[in-house]
Amino acid sequence: MSESTSAKGLVLVVEDERAISDLLRMYLSREGYGVHVATTGPDGLSYARTLHPIAMVLDVGLPGIDGTEVCRQLRAEGNWVPILFCTARDDEVDRIIGLELGADDYITKPFSPREVVARVKSVVRRAQHAADAPGPLSLGPVQLDPVTRRVLVDGKPMMLTATEFDLLAHLMDNPGRVYSRDQLLSEVWGYAAVVGTRTVDVHVAQVRSKLGDHDIIRTVRGVGYSAEASP
Repeated sequence: MSESTSAKGLVLVVEDERAISDLLRMYLSREGYGVHVATTGPDGLSYARTLHPIAMVLDVGLPGIDGTEVCRQLRAEGNWVPILFCTARDDEVDRIIGLELGADDYITKPFSPREVVARVKSVVRRAQHAADAPGPLSLGPVQLDPVTRRVLVDGKPMMLTATEFDLLAHLMDNPGRVYSRDQLLSEVWGYAAVVGTRTVDVHVAQVRSKLGDHDIIRTVRGVGYSAEASP
């Protein structure tokens, strides 16, 4: 479908329901984003590779290949464009699978288009934000540079989604401080805990999996999480 352009950046909407894609195009365009719409999984995958969007709004139930497979292939290729899953499935297992594949956020249909725009702004902010970033952070074997958005573990680069990066950076910026899940949702994701704190747990688990033996995240039972170097 035709593409609207904007200096604010291009958002790729992959959605096969015309009424929904038209609504998202209208609301995102009002906020100053360029918008390109794809209606199948293969087209969404192709446009993500060639158009280099600043974010994707990706439906799960798509013709051709579904949204989870689109996300899986992009992440396997090293493409870390921020992805917001939109799904009609109100099953927590489906949402967790999406996050584990590397999605940055999700929203369940029926949704408010204003809420989608707010979530897009949030994932874009997390991916692009550097002006107020602290200096390079180091904790144990983990080095993190908020400006270049690079993470090294024992000198080797580690790939993170925008959300995973900002979660780790937030914890490392105040080592030893314990954050509740509600605090992390507010301060990292930028919205209230009404959406559910399970999102935080899944992202923490993903970061820990990537850190492997060099995991610096600690669980404080009944409270939340902190970043601490091993003794």
